[in-house]
Amino acid sequence: MSEVKKSAAGGGGGGGWTRFVTARPRLTLLVALVLTALAVLAGGGVADRMGSGGWEDPAAESTYATEALERQFPGSQPNVLLLVDAGAAGVDAPAVAAEARRLAERLDAEPGVDGVGSYWSTGSPALRSEDGRQAVIAARIAGEEKDAAAVLDRIAPTYRGAHGPVEVSLGGGLAVRHEMQTVIQEDLLRAELIALPLTLVLLVMVFGSAVAALLPLGVGIVAILGTNAVLRGITEFTDVSVFAQNLTTALGLGLAIDYALFVVRRYREELAAGADTYTAVRTTLRTAGRTVLFSALTVAVSLAAMLVFPQYFLRSFAYAGIAVVLLAATAALTLLPAALVLLGDRVNALDLRRLLRRGRAPRKDTSGAGWGRAAALVMRRAPVFAIVTTAGLVLLGLPFLGVEFGTADDRQLPVTASSRVVQDQLRDGFPGNPGGGITVLAEGTATPAQYADFRERISALDGVGRAEGPVTAGGGSAYFTVVPEGETVGAGAQRVVGELRAAEAPFATSVTGPAAVLVDSKDAIADRLPWAAGIIVLVTLLLVFLLTGSVVVPVQAVLLNALSLTAMFGAVVWVFQEGHLAGLLGFTSTGDIETTLPVLMFCVAFGLSMDYGVFLLSRIKEEYDATGDHEHSVRFGLRHTGGLITAAAVILAVVMVAIGTSRVTNTKMLGLGVALAVLMDAMVVRSLLVPSVMKLTGRLTWWAPGPLRRFHDRFGISENDAYNPAGTPDVIEVSEELREAASSRQ
Repeated sequence: MSEVKKSAAGGGGGGGWTRFVTARPRLTLLVALVLTALAVLAGGGVADRMGSGGWEDPAAESTYATEALERQFPGSQPNVLLLVDAGAAGVDAPAVAAEARRLAERLDAEPGVDGVGSYWSTGSPALRSEDGRQAVIAARIAGEEKDAAAVLDRIAPTYRGAHGPVEVSLGGGLAVRHEMQTVIQEDLLRAELIALPLTLVLLVMVFGSAVAALLPLGVGIVAILGTNAVLRGITEFTDVSVFAQNLTTALGLGLAIDYALFVVRRYREELAAGADTYTAVRTTLRTAGRTVLFSALTVAVSLAAMLVFPQYFLRSFAYAGIAVVLLAATAALTLLPAALVLLGDRVNALDLRRLLRRGRAPRKDTSGAGWGRAAALVMRRAPVFAIVTTAGLVLLGLPFLGVEFGTADDRQLPVTASSRVVQDQLRDGFPGNPGGGITVLAEGTATPAQYADFRERISALDGVGRAEGPVTAGGGSAYFTVVPEGETVGAGAQRVVGELRAAEAPFATSVTGPAAVLVDSKDAIADRLPWAAGIIVLVTLLLVFLLTGSVVVPVQAVLLNALSLTAMFGAVVWVFQEGHLAGLLGFTSTGDIETTLPVLMFCVAFGLSMDYGVFLLSRIKEEYDATGDHEHSVRFGLRHTGGLITAAAVILAVVMVAIGTSRVTNTKMLGLGVALAVLMDAMVVRSLLVPSVMKLTGRLTWWAPGPLRRFHDRFGISENDAYNPAGTPDVIEVSEELREAASSRQ
């Protein structure tokens, strides 16, 4: 009879879940392989079905006005611009004008293209460069974002390039978003090619064994492929942002590796303590497995909070994040135990570190001892470490007090991107950025005199460069174009939006344009942010309470997690808003931060911080339940998880930095910012702040009022009953820990 079967027959009840995942390990892995293959097929081409927008509030005034204008005045909302360069001949040369009119007529005849207008048909000075060498043909491709992109792909080769005396380049909002989507897909592939081999090298360094190192990587790949299939299904019902794929890769690798690291490390500990394969798997699932489950729930809740926001950009990250977290946890708690049952002791095979130790005398294993000594040092000087660390983190976060919010535009792209080149020329060489002004939709019957009076009044508003219109249509509708002074979406333009909305008129008005979209997006986020924060905090408090039975530890966890994010937010403003390191990192600073990015980064980084917090707290609580010694338990927890958390954080940071090599600024900001937050949390907060604060709170750390204590006794999660890997009392290891602690105090 095999070792596994003997253990199952007489090994003392592994529990229903253990029996389920280990009874037929080969069948479990075969089913997983088939499901993964199906996920590859189902998730194929998911990026092509994703959108590159999603920053608008669907219920906002600007969204209503945009949709109404698209129906009634297609030419008022151009999303494709043909930049016609006539060179030294000038745009008014007869041959140039004739060719430009021919191009405009041809474009107007294209299926799916509406509202074609040009400098040569309107004479508008806004469509002619100040030096007279360039002018614009503007048009709108209507329809859903994916359909519009397909039309653009079809017509772009026809118009881009040389046409007689002129050279034509393509720009506009649709061209920018489409090129951004292409760049993101290319960058994501490159990030995966960077992250996967580096991650494997780091895992080998952590485990030594090549076999053990491959297990977390396999779990991550399963989670990523499964999430792509889920996202492909979601695109059938709602819009999903292409940016969400970056989070899928980052969390798919990062969290799967975290969970697998925790499970494999605990399994190897149990084997080293003398347990057989089945007992080691059973104990691992009932200890590390429960911690992984709690960790996954905390991360999923943080990401799910983005569902309260109306912008599909943020909601997309919730879809991707929840799916990848749950799939990573499921794979770690199902496929990984099955693989461990089949491998047994062979999980330690192919120890590559032996090659480095040849010719050297074997060293005594002191794994974790340094973390134990560091925790003891921190607790001996707890007030100093707590004050200095907190002050340092607060100082690092101070730049965020000067944050300015903006909206994403073409400057997210590298300077060599074709649509970015066109937009730069429009921004720098034209008196008013075509397509970038504020549009006021007027609905209701009005006389020409009333229209003229309204135009005069809005022209006189502070911050308005000029007002044009009205452009009228049947049914009592018209629109005015307002060009603000300064930046298209700057603070001045946003003030103009407010003044236009407050302006009295004899007809109903609604305002749209980039500045109006930004104002509405900021209002939507400010309105929903308390709900999102409340969900994260309340559910986190509840989950940590169920894990620890304390009302103090959950509050500490939430506050310290929030504090760990200060460096990330300070760095985001200092680097990306103020432009420090812009040359080194290869991006263009616009002087503001895209409105939704801080929300996204908070939810992701907070969830990952709680991930590490749960790992540490579960081990501390486990030891405290066994010994009742608070300081020893803190030191024990850090000794047994400090190296693991640091290794997991470094690996996740490598993945996030690979994502941060993207040429799109928002993706770069997300990757590098979250990498910094993860490292600060693991190396500063978990190593210095947590032990010092827990020392200061002492045994009060574990306090809870009587009713809540009884609630936890009935419904809480306790791992203490399962921490006996080989049938030997934990007191042996505990007594060794206590003797070491006593000797260190002498």
